[in-house]
Formats: sequence, C-alpha cells, structure tokens
Amino acid sequence: MAAEGSDQLLQVVTLLGAAVVAVPLFKRLGLGSVLGYLAAGLVIGPFGLKFFDDAESVIHIAELGVVMFLFVIGLEMKPSNLWNLRRQIFGLGSMQVVLAASMLTFVGITVLGMPWQVSFVSASGFVLTSTAVVMQLLSERHESATPEGQRIVSILLFQDLLIVPLLAAVAFLAPTTEAAILADQTPIWMKIGKSALSLGILIAAGLWLLNPMFRILAKSRAREVMTAAALLVVLGAAFLMELGGLSMAMGAFIAGVLLSESSFRHQLEADIEPFRGLLLGLFFLGVGMSLNLEVVWHNALMVVSSVLALMAGNASMIYLVARLTKSKHRDALSRAMMMAQGGEFAFVIYSAAAEQGVMSATTHANMTAIVVLSMALTPLILVLGQRFLKNNNQVDMQGVDDVQDNELRGNVLIIGFGRVGQIASQAPIAYGAHISIIDMDPNVIRRAAKYGFKVYYGNGVRADVLRAAGAQNADCIMICINKIEITTRIVETVRHLFPNVKTIVRAYDREHALALLKAEADYFIRETFDAAINMGETAVKMLGAEDSEAEEISARVRRLDSERFALEAAGDDFAGQALLLGNQTQGVNEDDAEDDKDVDAEEEKA
Repeated sequence: MAAEGSDQLLQVVTLLGAAVVAVPLFKRLGLGSVLGYLAAGLVIGPFGLKFFDDAESVIHIAELGVVMFLFVIGLEMKPSNLWNLRRQIFGLGSMQVVLAASMLTFVGITVLGMPWQVSFVSASGFVLTSTAVVMQLLSERHESATPEGQRIVSILLFQDLLIVPLLAAVAFLAPTTEAAILADQTPIWMKIGKSALSLGILIAAGLWLLNPMFRILAKSRAREVMTAAALLVVLGAAFLMELGGLSMAMGAFIAGVLLSESSFRHQLEADIEPFRGLLLGLFFLGVGMSLNLEVVWHNALMVVSSVLALMAGNASMIYLVARLTKSKHRDALSRAMMMAQGGEFAFVIYSAAAEQGVMSATTHANMTAIVVLSMALTPLILVLGQRFLKNNNQVDMQGVDDVQDNELRGNVLIIGFGRVGQIASQAPIAYGAHISIIDMDPNVIRRAAKYGFKVYYGNGVRADVLRAAGAQNADCIMICINKIEITTRIVETVRHLFPNVKTIVRAYDREHALALLKAEADYFIRETFDAAINMGETAVKMLGAEDSEAEEISARVRRLDSERFALEAAGDDFAGQALLLGNQTQGVNEDDAEDDKDVDAEEEKA
C-alpha cells in the first residue's frame, strides 16, 4: 500500500515538475505555454521516459479543465450578449463547419485514398477545433473580449453542440450486425427526450436555485465553502449534461451564462480560476503523452502529409468563411491559423468510430497522431504567422511596457488615453494628483510618450490588470474608452472588487448611460452632451437672444433631459410623455462618437 502511494506521489511530482520546467522555458523562447505542456507530456509519457503508461486516464480527468474554461467564458457572457451572438453561433459556426468538413472529406477521398465513410468521420472530427488550445491562446493574447475573439468563441460553442449529432452519424455509418443492433436498442426519441430533460433541469436550477444557494452560503463567510459550491456547480452541470448524452463543456457553459447576472459572478470566477489553469495544463500534458511516436515513425510520410493536407484544407475554408462574413484579411488569416488544428472532441469521435467498426484500429491510431501533431503545430504556426503579419505593417509592441510587469501607485487611474482621456487628465495633473494610465493601443502609448506621459499596456476588463495598475490604491478611476460593453464590464468589475473606489465614466450615449447607472457607476457623462448643449446655446445667441436668456434656455434643456433620464431609469410609464416635452432639443446629443485615435495627440496636449 505504501509503495503504491509512493508511486502515485511520484507521478504527481513528475507532472508538476515537467510543467514547472517546460512552460517557462517555452514561453521564454516565445513558443507559448501550450507547446511547453505538449512537449513535457511527450517527454514523460509512454513514448518518452515512460513515467506514465496510460495517457487516456490523464486526459479523461484533465478534460475538467476544458469544462471549467467554458464555465468562466459563460460567466462573462450574459444572456443578452449570448442572444446577440446567435447569428454568429449558428450562422457563422454552421457555415464554417459544413464547408470545412466538405473540403476535408474531399481531401481524404482524393488525396489520402480513404473510403468515403472513413473520410467523412475523419474530417468531421478534425474540423472540431480544440477548445482548450484556442481558448488558452486567446487568453494569452488578451483577445477573448475582442469582437474577433467573440466570433471565435461563438464558433467553438457551435462545434460543442455538434458532438451528439456526429456520434449519431457514426452509429448510422457503422456496419449493421446483429451484435450492433442488440448493443443499442434505445429509441431515438428517448435519447432526445433524455437530453432535453437534462437541459431543462440545468436551466431550472440556474434560474431558481443557484442564486439563493450562494446567498445562503455567503452568509456563512466560509471561503472554502464558496469554493466547494463553485466546483459543485461546474462539475454538477457537466455531469448532468453527460447523463443526457450532451457535452460536459456545454453544460458548464450554460451554468456560467445562468450565473452571469449574479452578484457572485466575480467571486465564482476567482474560485474556479486556479483549478481551471491547473487542470487545463494537465490536459495538454495528457495530449502530449498520447502522441504515439511508433505510429508516427512507421507511417511518417502518410502522417506528415495528412497533417499538412488537413490543416491546409481546414485553414483555407476558415479563411474563406471569415472573408465572406466581412472580416478583415488580417483577422481572417489569424483565425485560420488559430483554428486549423483538430481538437479533443476528435478523440471521442474516433474512439466511437473504432468501437463500432467504421474505422480500423490502424486508421484510429493514425488519425489520433495527426490530431495531436496538428495541436502541437498550432503555437508554432501562430509564432511564424505573427512575424509574417508584423512584416506586413502589423502594429508591434516595441517601446511599450506591460502594466503587469509594474506595480502602479497613482491615486487617479485613467483607463483609455485617447482624445477624451488626454483632456480629462489635465485637471487632475494641474491639481497635483499622481496619475496612472493604461491603454490597449500601442500607437497611443508611444505617441503619448513623446509628450511626457507614461502609459502602460493593459486591458482594464481583467481583474489582474486592474490590481497591477493600482486600482485598489486609487481614490478614483476615470474610464475614458469608447467601447460600450467593455466600459460597462470595467465598472462592474471595479464595483465588485474595489467598492470604495469612485468611478468616473465616459458614456457613449443615453442608452449606455442607463446601463452605467445600473452598473452603479459613481459619475458618468455622455461624451457629446455638453458640446451639443453649448452649440445649441450659441445658435440661440446668433438668433438674437441675450446671454442670460440663452443660458436660461440651456438650463431648461438640461433640466428636462435630467427629468426624462430619471423617468427612464425608473421605468416610469410616463417616460414617453416626458420625452415629448423636450424631444426637439434632445436628439443632437445622440450623435455618434468619433474614434478615439482620430485627433492628433499634439493638439490634445496643447
């Protein structure tokens, strides 16, 4: 018993040691953490130093890392945002999967000489991009919250939904034998009903049970109990979906979406994060272990040519779909490089195909090796691709410091240093305040440095960036960016993590101002409102009014606007009537904002 315990402890120490050594080394070389984990798994696995004999058991446990990753993504995606993404999820996702699967099926039949059934199953598994790899890469590149990042997440969600239909297709293609018929006599309507029941139970629990449960647990003030409850929600949702024959990751994602409006959202994310990162790293280690070097060696030409052919075909279709849906060339190329590999769900589909006689054991081993190699190649392709894009006028990070490498201590934190941030900073500076500034645009950062401003690179949505920027030490935070959803999310994060810090926020328009009011911003101002009021007052003076009369009219317009805003904020039934009282002077302040970067920094400094 003691010897068995020592062996298990040695395996744990080996896993941790491999990760601790390989990941920093590969990140230092600019190859990313994913490739570091894969390489470490290969070294310690059954085809390396043989510390482990069964990679499948490691992968099975570590799949919970992918599940937790989807839960965190769900926490950041409110139901309204998810509804707004419905066209991307079902439209963009279905277009990419159908075209890519068709292309790869054709490649398998014509180039690799596979029967059409085997080619279809191989292609269908390969087009299900690795959620783990892509989400990790998006996280490292800080692109999860960008519009392009949201499109990629939408496609990944649609691919998760395809697991059940594809497994059903594998069963349909399986050779019909008496044993196969006896093995599964469950009617299809019963399977669908089971899936629908699992989904219904999860949604009902999310709507009526989870929030009351967390409120009760929060009163206990036991941090470990809240952590246990967070794990219970994630693993319970995953288990419920698995019972219904659906994707575990999809169950966790739905649970996250249902809790995205909860006041416990940030606490849940903080509790899950350490487990997510550790298990996701373990997953990549398991994938590295599963690469069968003997299969690669004996079928080197076929495996290498298949990897290149399948990745090239997949990437071409991803790029084509991106361009057809009006993505820029650079975004489409980046998406194609990031999503061209096969993923973890391919292992599930290939195993099912091998068990049911659709795919031979040799083909199964070859396709598994091809998928693992494609996952390992993706970080390298992205490194080379970034250099290519950089050589084609991509904005580089030279001369830009990351806020996470510094501990800022300003008593005023400014997020966004475009035309609004530059002007808004002047008064605190004149008062003698110590300001800290972060921005996401390297060009803005370098331009500001010419005029004596030290601006750090950082995404204000992320809690770790806010802490590194000194949000906890600030008296107030000025949020001066022009992205509506991101601004609102920053306010929500600050309100939860630093409730004593005041927020001064740039509102894009009236609707955004109402959203900021709901998010409990301390002060907000519509970016074009004052300018429009001043223009109207000047027009009245030009029409012949005295200064005092023009000022009185402006004051009345402001008062009516405030009354309308208060009525709208309260949801009063008379808000529409109040709006009619002043609508002739209101419309001008809803003009679209100019882009932050259009005004030259030298004019703003002056």
